[in-house]
Amino acid sequence: MNKINFYHSLIFFNMCIFLSAFEYLRENNLLILSLFLILSLGISHGALDHVKGKKLLRILNYKSIIVFYIFYILIGFIIILLWLLFPKILLFVFLIVASFHFGKEDSEFIKYKTNQDLIYFFKGSLVVTAPLLFHKNETLEIFANLNFDISQNLLISNEFLYLFILISFFSNILISFNKQIDIKSLLIMDFISILLLNYFLSPILAFTVYFCFLHSIRHSFKLSNELNRINFIKGFKEFIIKAMPLTILTGILFLMSLLYLKNYYLLDSAISKVIFIGLASLTFPHILLEYLIEKNEQT
Repeated sequence: MNKINFYHSLIFFNMCIFLSAFEYLRENNLLILSLFLILSLGISHGALDHVKGKKLLRILNYKSIIVFYIFYILIGFIIILLWLLFPKILLFVFLIVASFHFGKEDSEFIKYKTNQDLIYFFKGSLVVTAPLLFHKNETLEIFANLNFDISQNLLISNEFLYLFILISFFSNILISFNKQIDIKSLLIMDFISILLLNYFLSPILAFTVYFCFLHSIRHSFKLSNELNRINFIKGFKEFIIKAMPLTILTGILFLMSLLYLKNYYLLDSAISKVIFIGLASLTFPHILLEYLIEKNEQT
């Protein structure tokens, strides 16, 4: 798997260099394309949560899968409701949780101390701090569109952002400490790739490319390997088949939400809300499921 992840990072790194050369991509948000990619490649990496849910129920000695579905969907709806009631608090929490999630899942194939959650947070924080550094006004406009206007309440200095990015870089060094050179190279390529995307592309497009082609694909590779540890290709094919139903269902729900919001907001604003609020409603139960499985397997 390390070799597969290395070549994946190498391809992604070259892809980021290639995309940064197109002036058209620099000057356009391409929100519809971003939504399509997230609804297809992006959310598919969590489309096996029902399989993991069955695994968790077996560990907890529950037999009915309905219990899992009820709680999983309920958590998603609670997140949406809380976002509507307390948008500033929930978006702030979401950015923190997402930073940890990105840092951990993007490097979980590396054997590292499991109690170093803060290191994973700082590593993944690059996804949040890079767009704020290179496209601050545009990023703050996205936050304001999500009812989290921090431009007047919190001064985010460039020095603070540079510090966070530097800490993120050293977090990669710590994770790859005493590891093989391909692991070190992999993490450095990922770090530079995210910087390149956010320097040349708009925040949402940069996030989409990262989320779909680095984060989601890497996690999908991990799931494919878990499905078939002997033959990766067969495991990947099995993953696609098993992920298809929930990916399609989630995509339909996202599009229905977009059609509803389009009656009250401009299309670009509606797409932004669907992307980020929708991802938040999926991310929280997804992370909670991963956490419960990890903790119960350790006991």
